[in-house]
Amino acid sequence: MRDLICVDFSDNETGRIDKKSAHEKGVLHRAFSVVLYHDNKILIQKRASHKYHSGGLWANTCCSHPRTNDIIADAKIRLMEEVGIKTDSLHEIFSFVYFHKFNENLYEYEYDHVIVGEWQGDYEINLDEVSEMKWVDIDQLEKDMIQNPQNYAVWFLSLAPKVFDYIRSK
Repeated sequence: MRDLICVDFSDNETGRIDKKSAHEKGVLHRAFSVVLYHDNKILIQKRASHKYHSGGLWANTCCSHPRTNDIIADAKIRLMEEVGIKTDSLHEIFSFVYFHKFNENLYEYEYDHVIVGEWQGDYEINLDEVSEMKWVDIDQLEKDMIQNPQNYAVWFLSLAPKVFDYIRSK
């Protein structure tokens, strides 16, 4: 398992930690969430059910941890690895910190960079990461997220309102 980049509340690197320890100890670390969109739709993924947290939940197009300080480059790599998508249209629109306690031994504490890109085309899911993908109308997705939040990853619920506003303003 690879090391994650530990950060402070200003996203300054404070060290490295292995992924398992970061999530068992609740250590703040850098992450990114990619949302691909076109028209009034976004591409969402259902996380593979065997993932050690949030398995079987719907989330944004791709989410991961950067390997370097070049978050956009790392996001492009993970997009290709997880869902077979290659694009140069990515840019960051905001970042936020969130904390979630899954149980006594599993936490998610991330400084999450939210990256969007306008894109449409084919995708090829990596079944180790994703069980399903689909394009969803933002208005319908927003209604479902309000009515059925238990079906969505916690970070996706947190980032969705700002992403929806951003896409609607385009």
